[in-house]
Amino acid sequence: MPASRRHHRTLAVLVNCLGVIAAVPALTPAALRATAAPVPSAPPPAVVAAPARPAAAATPIPTGVPAVPPAVPTTGPAPVQPSMPPVSVAVGAAGTPAPGYRIEVRNAGTGMVETMVRQEMPGGARATTVTGGGRATGTGGVSGGGAIVWRLRLPARSTTTLHTALAVTGPDTAVTAPACVYGTDGTRPYDCATATWVGAATAPTAPQAAAPAWRRPPVLLAALTALLVLAGGAIWWAVRRRRQRTGPATATAATSGAGPTGAGPTGPTDAVGARVGGPADRGTVYPRPALPTPASRRRRPPVWVAVGLAAAVLAGVVGAAAWSATQRVSAMDTTKQPTSGAWVGSSVTGTMGVSLRETAFEFTVYRMSCGTGVVPTAPGGGRPCLATVGVRNVTSEQQTWHGQLQRAYLPSGNWVAADEDATRVANLGRDVFAQPVAAGRRVLLPLVFTVPGTQPPKQLELRSGVFSAGVRVDVD
Repeated sequence: MPASRRHHRTLAVLVNCLGVIAAVPALTPAALRATAAPVPSAPPPAVVAAPARPAAAATPIPTGVPAVPPAVPTTGPAPVQPSMPPVSVAVGAAGTPAPGYRIEVRNAGTGMVETMVRQEMPGGARATTVTGGGRATGTGGVSGGGAIVWRLRLPARSTTTLHTALAVTGPDTAVTAPACVYGTDGTRPYDCATATWVGAATAPTAPQAAAPAWRRPPVLLAALTALLVLAGGAIWWAVRRRRQRTGPATATAATSGAGPTGAGPTGPTDAVGARVGGPADRGTVYPRPALPTPASRRRRPPVWVAVGLAAAVLAGVVGAAAWSATQRVSAMDTTKQPTSGAWVGSSVTGTMGVSLRETAFEFTVYRMSCGTGVVPTAPGGGRPCLATVGVRNVTSEQQTWHGQLQRAYLPSGNWVAADEDATRVANLGRDVFAQPVAAGRRVLLPLVFTVPGTQPPKQLELRSGVFSAGVRVDVD
C-alpha cells in the first residue's frame, strides 16, 4: 500500500474519533442508558389492552437540558408565637401595714399539673408569713438567693391562693416582689407576674424648702445687675447736672468779654481812654466779630468710679458663667448611657419586677439566681446564672434581638454576654434569638449568663438593637 493512502486512513480514523468524542456530551443520560441496556425480547401480544395513562402522568420528552427546580418561597423564620400555658399566676399587694402579697395560681387545663411556684424577695428582706406549705430560702438579693418556693400539684380547673408577708430593713417604702410558675425543674417558666406594695402610712415625699432669697444665685445676679444699672444712672445724672451748671456761666463770660477775675470788659484803649472793640464800637454795616469763646476742658469721671464699675461688671459676668457651668455639671448623670448621637432612645434603670421600656421592647426581669444547680455547668468553666426575662414587643412590626447584646455586669465593672449555648439548653434546644418576636406579643424565657468567679452579677443590660440605649436592671 502506498504511503499516501496509509496517511489518509490514519487521518480519517483520527477525524472519526474526534467526531465521536464531540458528539458524546450531546447525548442525554436517558439515551446513553437506552444504548447501554440490552434489548429485551419482545413479549407475546397481550389479550387485554392496557388502560390509557392520564395526560398529567405523561413522561416528558428528554431535551438534554437539566430540569429547573421548582420555586421555593424564601421566607424568614416564623415569629415566636407564645402558646397559652395551662397554668397562670396573678400577684396582688395586700393592704397590710407590712409588705404582704396574695398569689393566685390557676390551672385551666383538664389534667393535674405539678409545678413549682417561686416568689423573689428584694434585697435585705426576709419572710415572716408563708402559707400553703411554702419554704423561704436565704435573704433577699442574688447573693443571698432569697426566695419563697412552693411545690404544688394543681388539680384540673382549679385555683390555689397563697399569702406571704415580708419584713424589710429601713423605712417601709414601695417593695416589689415578682412571682413565677415553673415546671418541676424550676427552669422553664409557665407564667410570671409582679406586684408592688406601698404602705398605707407611707407619707408622700415632702417638698424641699426653698432656699432664702439671698442664697439663690439668680436673685443675687439680678440684684447685682440692678445695682450696676442704678450706679451707672446716678453717675450719668451727676455729670449731666454739673455740665448744665457750668455751661451758662462760661457762655456769659465769653460774650461780655469779662476777664477771668470779673473786673469788667478788657481790650485796647484809644488816646482818650475809651475802650475799643467793645459792643458800642461795633458798626452796623460791618460788625466786628465777637471775641472767641475760650475752650473749656471736659471733665471726666473719677478714676475710682470707672475702675469700680468695670470690676463690678467683670465680677457679674464671671459669677454668671460659673453658676451656669455648675448647674450644667450637676445636672449630668454619669450612670446613664449617652442618649444622643448614635444611640436611639433613652436609657432606663430599674429593679427586678419592674417593667422597663425602650425603643422596641419592654423588658421585665422576674428572677436572677446563680449556682451549679440552675443549669448544667458550661464545658469551659464558670458559674451559670439564670435570669427569667419577659420580653414584650411594643411596636407594630416583628422585632429581632441578639444574645451578644444582652449583658450582665459584675461588681468589678466587667461584663459578660448571654451564653447562647446554655440558653438553648435551658429552652429545650430552641434558639430564642433566631426567631423574631411578633408585634404586640410577649415572650417569657430564661437567659443564662456564665460568669467567672463567685461574684454574682450586679446589673443586667438588655436591648433590642445595636444602637438602642436599652434598659438596665439592678439585680443585686
